[in-house]
Amino acid sequence: MMTQPVDRRKQTGDLGEELAVHYLEQLGYLIKERNWRCRSGEIDLIARLGDQLIFVEVRTRSSSSRFGTAAESVSYRKQNKVRQTAQVYLTMSAIVNTPIRFDVITVMLNKDRSAKQIDHYKNAF
Repeated sequence: MMTQPVDRRKQTGDLGEELAVHYLEQLGYLIKERNWRCRSGEIDLIARLGDQLIFVEVRTRSSSSRFGTAAESVSYRKQNKVRQTAQVYLTMSAIVNTPIRFDVITVMLNKDRSAKQIDHYKNAF
């Protein structure tokens, strides 16, 4: 029996999302959806805080990257994709007249895969 190679990037991303969920829940956010997908894309987390619906893009790095910061990796193209996907979610869920915002959470991991730093950018785009 052949085993699948371990996708380290996916594991790192999943761990970052788990840490982001824990972080948001500690702040009183209610996580409504994780990895919500449709044809136009995927939203990592959809949360509610009070009457506001928050679409969250989570970016995780396992070390200081030579490819820029995690926050810098949320390109203009990615922002548009998240916006389009959020519109599909709102339409499919029949959500109207609800304040929304788009946040970015970046997670930097230690070598032991624990959270070194979590940064939360509210109204990031």
